[in-house]
Amino acid sequence: MSADLVEKADTTAANAYAPYSKYLVGAVVRTRDGREFSGVNVENAAYPLGVCAEKSAIVSAVSAGYKPGDFVAIGINASPCGGCRQWLAEFRIGEISYRTGDGSIRTVTPDDLLPDTWSFPE
Repeated sequence: MSADLVEKADTTAANAYAPYSKYLVGAVVRTRDGREFSGVNVENAAYPLGVCAEKSAIVSAVSAGYKPGDFVAIGINASPCGGCRQWLAEFRIGEISYRTGDGSIRTVTPDDLLPDTWSFPE
């Protein structure tokens, strides 16, 4: 279980830009070589243009040269949305830990969150 990543995500969430929803989300992704990349949600007045925390953490890692399959875990301080579940599956993140509505931490795989998804290139 990546409880340590969820706790880091809790701290990272304070940096989110969410003036509309006031819903601060943080995520921290860990790569196979042990590096960690954080991300937060960033809202925009043109609603669909916002970015989720999971996506911004993954994009940060991809910008540093990481690819699908290079990730062992992610911690999120909230349950991932449907779109982020697709991202987590596509980037083949091995372990997903997130804070549930009651404050507990749940750890799952991408298949648990998004069964019967498409296959992805290797």
